[in-house]
Amino acid sequence: MSIILFCLLSVYWSDDVQANDEENKEELVFIIPVEDEVERGLEAFITRSINEAYEIGADHIIFEIDTPGGRVDAAGQIGKQLQELEIPSTAFIVNEALSAGSYIALNTDEIYMKPNATMGASGVITSDGKAADKKAQSAWVAAMKSAAESQGIDPLYAEAMADPNIDLPKLGAPKGEYLTLTPNNAVKVDYSKEVINSRDALLDKLNFSNATIKEANVSVAESIARFVTSPVVIPILLSVASLGLIAEIYTPGFGVAGSMGLIALGLFFYGHFIAGLAGMETIILLIAGIILVVLEFFVSGGILGATGVASIIASLFMAGYDVVQMAFSLSIASIIAIFAAIILFKWVGMERGFMKKIVLNDRTTTELGYVSSDERTELIGAYGTAVTGMRPAGTMLYGDERIDVVSEGAFIDKDSHVKVINVEGNRVVVRKVNE
Repeated sequence: MSIILFCLLSVYWSDDVQANDEENKEELVFIIPVEDEVERGLEAFITRSINEAYEIGADHIIFEIDTPGGRVDAAGQIGKQLQELEIPSTAFIVNEALSAGSYIALNTDEIYMKPNATMGASGVITSDGKAADKKAQSAWVAAMKSAAESQGIDPLYAEAMADPNIDLPKLGAPKGEYLTLTPNNAVKVDYSKEVINSRDALLDKLNFSNATIKEANVSVAESIARFVTSPVVIPILLSVASLGLIAEIYTPGFGVAGSMGLIALGLFFYGHFIAGLAGMETIILLIAGIILVVLEFFVSGGILGATGVASIIASLFMAGYDVVQMAFSLSIASIIAIFAAIILFKWVGMERGFMKKIVLNDRTTTELGYVSSDERTELIGAYGTAVTGMRPAGTMLYGDERIDVVSEGAFIDKDSHVKVINVEGNRVVVRKVNE
């Protein structure tokens, strides 16, 4: 009987302790900033931040959004992560959530906006500032509508953010313009819960005023990754790398130009590696390519060099997340490298730097004692006999020596007496001597 009573008390005590622990558990809110351009570096940062939120047991995640938008593919991957998120989430638009930023906001559980914040203008624009093709636009419009539908809000407004053909003049978006929602209009169409002035006010609204707040910080490596994976920065880095390495070929020793080229190339691969775009296979392919190019200087044939260059180009494409963008960037870098090589060749020539070691500049000039044949200048004024007819070339006998000669112009018959009047290299010119 006492054993049964003890077991009942133990169960009661255990349940009571567990209930008290749950009541006393400190709530934790994790804040992730979504700032600047949306690209694969931001995607890597958000992935790492979400994993950290799981590790520390966050009760809620607030995404503080201030972005003009960016890459559709990166926004799609971020949106997928938010859809699969098991922790309740809130988007707090502190300034802008435009283009890809609006898609990210729509994939959270709820949206709040600061006064003067904006959300929308989500048309797909290519890197040259033009509207994307119809296929890309259609896919993006569908993604925007799907995000809105998943939150139980009217997809018409999400569609209008990405499609200018929808006429919503009362919301400031007549046909021909993309919809951009102000805070009040966003509340009116149920895209935003409320206009909130500050983070503290939002925490109070979400009943987390007493919660512990932890904010995700962008590491130095992630900052570099976000910078160097920008579509604007990639062609600049590759151009600097090609320009520096070309200039180094014409420069004695290894100096500033070569260092700049290697640093630019290193930053490209380092940033893409941190962003998760380049794996070890990409780095191995790059190193193998460089080794093959170096070996080409010592082994003739051209096969090693061609294979090395192909390996380096392949590693660049493998590291990039957009084949078209990478091809564009490489084209710019190649054009700059070609122009630099032409200018340096014209101004510097082949007599300096590394080119001096691989290009033979020695000449077999007469001044250095090199002659292709002996000049018989001692024959000038000498007399001989034509042993063949000269029309105009022939042979004359000078003493016991037969010499190939040419006549001054007129034909000379055999056995005629001739006089040497000029010697030009191995060309001996003769004139007929009248008897």
